[in-house]
Parts: sequence; C-alpha cells; structure tokens
Amino acid sequence: MFQKITLLALVLAVVSCQKKESVEKDKIKIADWLIGNWENTSPDGVLTENWEKLNDSTFNASSYFIKGKDTLHFETIVLAQKGETLTYFATVKGQNEDKAVAFPSTAESDKQLVFENAKHDYPQKITYTKGTNNTLTAEISGNLNGKPSSEKFVMTKK
Repeated sequence: MFQKITLLALVLAVVSCQKKESVEKDKIKIADWLIGNWENTSPDGVLTENWEKLNDSTFNASSYFIKGKDTLHFETIVLAQKGETLTYFATVKGQNEDKAVAFPSTAESDKQLVFENAKHDYPQKITYTKGTNNTLTAEISGNLNGKPSSEKFVMTKK
C-alpha cells in the first residue's frame, strides 16, 4: 500500500510540474503580436522597433529614432519570461551606465501589455496596445521632473 501511495505521489508531482512548466513557457505567447518591424514617421523623424523571437521565453527588439542621418535615440529591449512573470528590460545607449532597467509586467492580454517600475526616473510605465490595421501604440508615462508626462507613438507594421 505504501508503495502505491508513493508511486501515485511521484506521478502527481511529475504531472503537476509539467503542467506548470507549460503554463510558464506559454505566457510569453500572449505577446506574439509584437513580433515584426514597426515604424512611425513624423516631421520629427522616424521611430522604428524591430521585434524578434529568440526562443520560447525571450523576445528581443531594437528601437531607434532617426532624424535625417542622425540617430537621436537607440535602445535594446528584451522581453523575458522567468517563471510566470514577463519582464521588459530596456537598455538605452548612454543612460544608466548602459545597463538594463527592468519593468515587470503588471497587466497582459492579447491586446495590451503594461510594464511598470515605480523606482525608475522616467518613464515609470511602458504600455504596448495592439491596434487595428496592423498598428500598435507604444506609450511611455510617469512623472518627469515632478510632473505627470506621457508620450504616445502609433506604429505601423512594415
């Protein structure tokens, strides 16, 4: 009897671990709509984000803003799933000693991803919203110099 109970407990442990691992790996799939090349052209310049899937738990992107021949902003982004948490890591060239700043997700759906880091100087919140006609809106927001601030960038898939 003891052997049957032990065997049953072992089987249940293996099955429950497999299911948990599957849920953990599947969570990043909700962000699949980010994958691709996105662009926003304005009189100020061209903002581009290129997203790709590295593996089952990691996406990466490069984001840059170009005006004429000058790159005014460049950052690399890693969206990684560790356990059941999606985290957005932004590394901006020339800021934070070129080290990544982590923004854990606070909300995920098949149409919106929200990442927040209240301790970061600016932005404290990064939101991606899937739009219609192959568009997405990236918004950064928070307090800048003690005042609420936000910027929205509507990008089209190329």
